[in-house]
Amino acid sequence: MKIDAHHHFWHYNKEEFGWINDKMSVIRRDFLPSDLLAEINTAGIDAVVSVQARQTLQETEQLIKYAQENEFIKGVVGWLPFCEVDIQKYLEKYSNKSCLKGLRHVIQDEPDDDFILREDFNLGVSLLKDFGLVYDILIFEKHLPQTIEFVKKHPNQRFVLDHIAKPKIKKGQLQPWRKHIEELGCFENVYCKISGMVTEADLSNWTLEQLKPYYEIVLDAFGPGQLMFGSDWPVCLCACKYGQWVETVQQLISQLSCSEQDAIMGENAIRAYGLEVN
Repeated sequence: MKIDAHHHFWHYNKEEFGWINDKMSVIRRDFLPSDLLAEINTAGIDAVVSVQARQTLQETEQLIKYAQENEFIKGVVGWLPFCEVDIQKYLEKYSNKSCLKGLRHVIQDEPDDDFILREDFNLGVSLLKDFGLVYDILIFEKHLPQTIEFVKKHPNQRFVLDHIAKPKIKKGQLQPWRKHIEELGCFENVYCKISGMVTEADLSNWTLEQLKPYYEIVLDAFGPGQLMFGSDWPVCLCACKYGQWVETVQQLISQLSCSEQDAIMGENAIRAYGLEVN
């Protein structure tokens, strides 16, 4: 079964999606389940995991509602207020929704580069394992040293690193990202999504050869058993069409065995998020 482990939905408005700049104007519109279903049907993807794009309870509730209404949505990675003293109350309320498989916080947008090490935030994250929830790590590569320390604090928590930690692909820069990724890949409780790469490259002129060194580094660091495919749709549309990204990842992993390719294209996501599939 082929799983897209990372995509978003939204009703576009300028206030909540101000990060969508003029170069990304193609995604200044609504993207809803019916839009994605057409894409995955064409590209041969069977199911998806929906990931939050706004840090509101309304967003989490909307994604849960979409999952309950659409069978192809097998899991949700939502948001809850990790730093609030009553985070336990929120976890108890939302964890009874079987489609909620994980949570994340947009660390990359926090003005404090050490936010991920905050005591109140870590207290909230420390509770997730008791509810069987995954934590998705969304960072820029500059946050990798802090992220390594963060992961060390939670040896029994399952993590999924989004977008291979957003290295500087457009500049062709591998270090110090490579050094830190290799260290992070040593943790058996950390998975990594092959996603978000084209939007860290040159939006108009990226090539497979440009992406290949970054893919090979995460493959060596995490191994095929801890990598998973994600489209980052609709954000990926700024650089390529949905089906084009599916084909690009399939080209990147084509030298692996069939079982390893199957793991990356679906089985690892099913295992990491505990997805219920037929």
